[in-house]
Amino acid sequence: MATMFDNQAMGRSGGFAKRISSHLAAALVVFCLLQIFIVAKMGGSLVLHLGVIVAIGGYAIAARGLERRWQMLDHSSLSRSGLALRFRRDVVQLWAASLIGAALWIPVAIIFRALFG
Repeated sequence: MATMFDNQAMGRSGGFAKRISSHLAAALVVFCLLQIFIVAKMGGSLVLHLGVIVAIGGYAIAARGLERRWQMLDHSSLSRSGLALRFRRDVVQLWAASLIGAALWIPVAIIFRALFG
């Protein structure tokens, strides 16, 4: 954890792209598990489970775009400190989106239950 944001941790130029890929994989797993758990605990119907599948697909497409961005940034002529700053910002946004995005199913499930019993 101490080297997660340390820009000296990886000596080679491909370090940030590899690290963002690891964060993306972990965040996608957390996003999926939280969504499934929340919908299952809220008594989700088939429609809500199909919504989870669509949300996971959308998240995966967005994650692939972020991964491509970091592959291009690694090959750019930006300084290590500039890359480190962007990396920290993207990691915080990624994890915030994973946790908040999964939690958005709580009000959706409550509204769905109120409307359709």
